[in-house]
Amino acid sequence: MNAPNAIDGAALLDEVEAFHRRFNVFPTEAAYIAVALWDAHTHLIDCFETTPRIAFLSPEPGSGKSRALEIVELLTPRPVATVSASANALYRLVDSAEGLPTVLFDEVDTIFGPKAGADEALRGFLNAGYRRIGGALRCVGEGSNQNAQVFNSYCAVAMAGLGSLPDTVLTRSVIVRMRKRAPNEKVEPYRQRIHEKQGHALRDRLAKWADTVRDQVAQAWPAMPDGVSDRPADVWEPLLAVADAIGGDWPGRARAACLELISAAHDNDEASLGVRLLTDLRDKVFGGADRMPTAAIIECLLRMDDAPWGDLDDKPINSRTLARLLGQYVTPANKPIKPRGIRTPSGFPKGYYAEDLADAWTRYCPPSPEESATSATSATPQVNRGASVADTAAPIRHMSAEAATQPTLTH
Repeated sequence: MNAPNAIDGAALLDEVEAFHRRFNVFPTEAAYIAVALWDAHTHLIDCFETTPRIAFLSPEPGSGKSRALEIVELLTPRPVATVSASANALYRLVDSAEGLPTVLFDEVDTIFGPKAGADEALRGFLNAGYRRIGGALRCVGEGSNQNAQVFNSYCAVAMAGLGSLPDTVLTRSVIVRMRKRAPNEKVEPYRQRIHEKQGHALRDRLAKWADTVRDQVAQAWPAMPDGVSDRPADVWEPLLAVADAIGGDWPGRARAACLELISAAHDNDEASLGVRLLTDLRDKVFGGADRMPTAAIIECLLRMDDAPWGDLDDKPINSRTLARLLGQYVTPANKPIKPRGIRTPSGFPKGYYAEDLADAWTRYCPPSPEESATSATSATPQVNRGASVADTAAPIRHMSAEAATQPTLTH
């Protein structure tokens, strides 16, 4: 039974969520849940091994990203808002005796764009500070009288920017993909002189609630939804621990939001080129075949209109690029994947075997679509047990010179 003066955490977080809804239009219900939990977790950051970044991203300006940061700023402890800061300044800020700040980075796309230059050090700050053990070794002193000192970088960070972020930052983040408001989506005009006090009142109540559950949260090991492990589990563990401490319907809502936002992140973010190649080979090229000549593989890849294979550094993929990309991965025998000879009635061309790719497919590719094997089998040329490639497709306009010079195998 709760003490007479106990704080109702579920009702309080309901108010935090409602406060965001007054000024922010997020793309999904899951985003409101995640942002409210993220606000609360900043008051308990000392209880966790990791602190997820939260990233408000959009393809165009005017999508509400900066306003989202403004509301987060009202609800979190010791906020420091910036659009430009050196990594050294941030390390010193975090390492100060005043307590861990909540860093709010607007226009974060300027850090990671093609002209980032010296700002590359900020990426190190964002990545290292995600985990409690992160830090930076810096020389402190004047002239020759300097000593090495480790600066702490662990702190909560919220970001807003255009486009995307480097994979190393994205995988440490809860991602909210903002959109321009539709004509029927209305928000309350934000007036700092009025609403700042209201936000700070909620912030102070969150801080008092956090003090009542600090010991509980520090010992918590929240159950993860099925399929959530590794880095996504690290990201969501603090938020789920907060949800469990809050109670009410928040534990269930939090886990549903976790699954939805993790799935959305996978759907929206481009896989690395190597993983994309492995996945395309499994789902759209081999389709159950046990071997494929290099020429047939390249032909299949170049047929994919929505794939990058026709334009890699301004030229289509060829046998050399294919070998380089696949050579990063290893066979079940732990040897680099390489082309091998394939015996066919028309010759002995080089190609790749499914058995060599199987381990990489298992380790790196997302689960295969249920019908991928059926659709790929009917749509792509194959070689099974030494049989010839069925070349039923029209010529490829942008086929690489190497692929074009190899003989086309027919029945």
